[in-house]
Amino acid sequence: MENFKVKFRGVRGSFPVADKRFLQYGGNTSCVEINAGGHVIILDAGTGIVKAGDELLEQYISSSLETENRTAINTAIFLSHIHQDHLLGLTFFKPIHVPSAEINIFGDGNEQSDLKENLSNLVFGKTFPLDIHEINCKLNIHNICDDYAVIFRPNSSPELIKKDEICQQDDDVLVTFYKSYVHPQNGVMIYKISYKGKSVIYATDKECYFGGDKKFIQFAKNCDLLIHDAQYTSEDYMNPHSPKQGFGHSTYDMALEAMHQSNAKNLVFFHYEPSYDDVKLDRIKELYTSKEKNVYMAYEGFELNIE
Repeated sequence: MENFKVKFRGVRGSFPVADKRFLQYGGNTSCVEINAGGHVIILDAGTGIVKAGDELLEQYISSSLETENRTAINTAIFLSHIHQDHLLGLTFFKPIHVPSAEINIFGDGNEQSDLKENLSNLVFGKTFPLDIHEINCKLNIHNICDDYAVIFRPNSSPELIKKDEICQQDDDVLVTFYKSYVHPQNGVMIYKISYKGKSVIYATDKECYFGGDKKFIQFAKNCDLLIHDAQYTSEDYMNPHSPKQGFGHSTYDMALEAMHQSNAKNLVFFHYEPSYDDVKLDRIKELYTSKEKNVYMAYEGFELNIE
């Protein structure tokens, strides 16, 4: 069986933090790298993507002394949504500046709100020295919606297909998704990566409903790994002086309930409040992981093999 590995590159929410009090868990914003069947799939382009790009470039250079003989970089980036903390690292992802690289970016979009146009306005042009059409790599940007899926076949580029046309072979990697509307302003895409009968759910920037989000629970049913937003403690979420209800983020208890309701085999807390330093996150870790099996705190560099 080919590797099905998950690596956390950035685990912080809202904005990056750089301080010695945040070194244990890391201060970079959302980015998770998945290697499934040899395909590199990156979830979100927060500042954590910078390190992922550096390593991909190192592998590219070391593959051959001659440029023409190097193994080309071919990766796909799936954006949960286009808030700044999930885009901050995109322009500093070095493979986009390599002419032989092929980068496919997928995210919520349509004729009224085109993803390429949104990225061009938000992270290129006026906010970066290069316009999007000046990027050196082969850059393909795809609008996606609930009716579609993305399939990765061996030794080929990802293919956007309709959900009712899915025919996944044993060596194929399948990415399915649906849009949750609980995160302001325009919702968020939830992703499922499936390979060899195993699955990973990526559910960041998602607030839970009272009693659980039934559509999400069904989508995540029996997954092998649930990566779930856990920005706030329940105390912060319900703080009468500064409540977080309606902000589009979950608590640790909400994430745990989602794990139990979906029968997920493993849960990783993700997308931490930027004011939570290592001491506070250690206390949270002790509270939740000492009582529950297969529950983990994400930190930069944390890896899990899906077996």
